[in-house]
Amino acid sequence: MYVIVEEINKQPLRVGIIGAGVAGMAAAWELVKAGHRVRIFEAGAAVGGLAAGFKADGWQWWMEKFYHHWFTGDRDLLRLTDELGLRDKVIFHRPKTSYWINDKIVRSEMNASIFSLPLSPLDIVRMGAAGAFLKFAVRDGEFLEQYTAHEWMRFYMGRAAYEKFFQPLLIGKFGERYQEVNMAWMWARIFTRSTQLGTYQGGFQAFMEDFADALIAKGVLIDLNTPVDALDLDDDLHPTLIVDGQPHAFDRVISTTSPRLMLKLAPKLQSTHYSDQITELESLGAVVVIAALKHQLLEDNTYWLNLPATHAEKSQNPFPYLALVEHTNFIAPEHFNGDHLIYMGDYAPADHEYLHMEEGALTARFSASLGKFNPRFDPSWIKQTWVFRAPYAQPLPLAYQREKIPDLKTPLPGVFWASMSQVYPYDRGTNFAVEIGRRVAQQAIDDVASP
Repeated sequence: MYVIVEEINKQPLRVGIIGAGVAGMAAAWELVKAGHRVRIFEAGAAVGGLAAGFKADGWQWWMEKFYHHWFTGDRDLLRLTDELGLRDKVIFHRPKTSYWINDKIVRSEMNASIFSLPLSPLDIVRMGAAGAFLKFAVRDGEFLEQYTAHEWMRFYMGRAAYEKFFQPLLIGKFGERYQEVNMAWMWARIFTRSTQLGTYQGGFQAFMEDFADALIAKGVLIDLNTPVDALDLDDDLHPTLIVDGQPHAFDRVISTTSPRLMLKLAPKLQSTHYSDQITELESLGAVVVIAALKHQLLEDNTYWLNLPATHAEKSQNPFPYLALVEHTNFIAPEHFNGDHLIYMGDYAPADHEYLHMEEGALTARFSASLGKFNPRFDPSWIKQTWVFRAPYAQPLPLAYQREKIPDLKTPLPGVFWASMSQVYPYDRGTNFAVEIGRRVAQQAIDDVASP
């Protein structure tokens, strides 16, 4: 019997993947390298998922719909670019990141500029020591998930530093839930991030298109504009995708959808412990308003400006969003026909008005704040605007979150699920999408118990 299973397992697997985002495409790459046959179904008109971009007339580069960058420590992502022969198109710069404090821009990097922060010398040393401990001394932060970021940082970094710098960021991102976010998640952000930030020649959509070309060259089928209607099992218990009313049977299926969509697609998961785990996962949506300006807004060349939040109710805060990102202070405006491009970005629960209000009203609310950053700003500077929203964009990491994370293998034979909720304690992002895509692909290959 062992020999029979072993021989069956050597045969190329037929694998269907739901979603042509980074995780789905990374899974496809791992599978096709191992000699398996892969077909990807993507509901959208292009590959990319949350990393996808768009182009306006006259632009040479793509602009990401949701701001993205890579870090020098993104090992899985950079190894993938090596395998694809695309590493020479990866570009790293060190743009300026800052806080808005006391109505002015204050540089926020952990270097000599830290001594210009509006804190006492003792508070600065205490904050720096705690940050260095998290960055260099802690190699596995799982033990930190028993603490909230609120209590740990306030105690170890000091009340002054926490309340001035970190509490406003937590409130801005997580709203009324900010005191529940665990410290393991915060550690992972500090541990993995670098002052140098990376992009791809032509923008991230250019990377995704190059990645897709490499997959197609190896025989992967990518069906765009092709939403999956359901995920089922046929009479022989093979996982089956229903697409446009037609069943497509596979040996394995990998879904990279949001938790809510996964449950909707796979009704046979209902009334299982796995379904309960998925249902209990909590997350936030994302919204960005992008504006093309005639002139530079942040004239000190800040790329990323963290904005303060003091209240969970966004209308009570100094700014209606949590980050102002001047993309063309990172990537030269010459790539965008001279346009100066800014993101006004925020996270919010899926039922928040930001995820549903009319685009013009949202744009007006966000752009009304731009004069605070530059007294010369005039609404006539705005040439064009775009609004992008995603209901599933930021998992909510609570205490002891690890034990709540569903396995990549579902109870359904041959069916796997890989989402940003499962990269915990690390944050959503391209690198960890690559990592989980590779990992779920290997699990699918090794799953000899499936039909």
